[in-house]
Amino acid sequence: MADDGLSVALRFALYLDLMLVFGVALFGLQALRPEDRAAAIARRYVRVIVVSVAAGIVLSLWSVLVMAKAMTGAAEYAELTRHVFGMILTATAFGLAWTVRMVALAACLSAVAVLRRRPTARFAVLAALGATALATLTWSGHGAMDDGARGVLHAASDIAHLLAAGAWVGALAAFVLLSSARQMSAPGAVAMLSRASNGFAGLGTVIVATLAVTGVANYLFIVGPTVDGLITTAYGGLLLAKLALVALMLGLAAANRFRLSPRLAAAVRSADEAGAVRVLRASLVTEACIGVLILGLVAWLGGLSPAGA
Repeated sequence: MADDGLSVALRFALYLDLMLVFGVALFGLQALRPEDRAAAIARRYVRVIVVSVAAGIVLSLWSVLVMAKAMTGAAEYAELTRHVFGMILTATAFGLAWTVRMVALAACLSAVAVLRRRPTARFAVLAALGATALATLTWSGHGAMDDGARGVLHAASDIAHLLAAGAWVGALAAFVLLSSARQMSAPGAVAMLSRASNGFAGLGTVIVATLAVTGVANYLFIVGPTVDGLITTAYGGLLLAKLALVALMLGLAAANRFRLSPRLAAAVRSADEAGAVRVLRASLVTEACIGVLILGLVAWLGGLSPAGA
């Protein structure tokens, strides 16, 4: 039971961590103007990405230890041999995905150093490498449960779902930093927040649509065309809880886009910004907290069998 809990915790930490790597980089590329990508807030985003990359490497090393112990049935980590790790890394889909992830994360650190004077290229490369690292988590859960053509379609759907979720989570983190009291003291910061909020609207729509389509597809791949067991099984109950939180998160996102962002834009024009920023920041923080809860449920669901659901 302790190992099961550790697996869930590691899965959750990797989801959150790699979504930050990808999503914050994508936000810097998509929501910031070229001249803003060299500003102080962009440098804060890069620091967040670097810390997340380092954490992702540590978490990935830990996860392969836990996987090796689970696969061999070893009582202690000291019992694991080099042969066991070699077998996992070269002869399993999990191991191959893990290797790709580690290469992508190491490349992120190189990109930060090499492209430090080319901020747009740096965000683009970090977003691509972050997407690669995040996509590898498909082979740590239900996304790898099928074979053949069905397996390819299921993996593709799961990857799209992960990337859409990562874009959303990373954007929330970026918005929270952008709306922080520390950032708001900088000249032109409120106008930058307003531009970014309006500029993200189109991508936000794509994210929501992708999550909806791939969410339904993943349910059909995992459970099938049935709702039996949604009330009577642990998997079904957690899935319903996740859907309820997603609905709440969508409501907050809609309020941000259609009410709070226009209010902020109007406040910028009238030079009466403090109240609008405060309300938007509170909504963003609440939405981010709900997103973290959803990731916790997803990590838990990833370790449960949907049988009977």
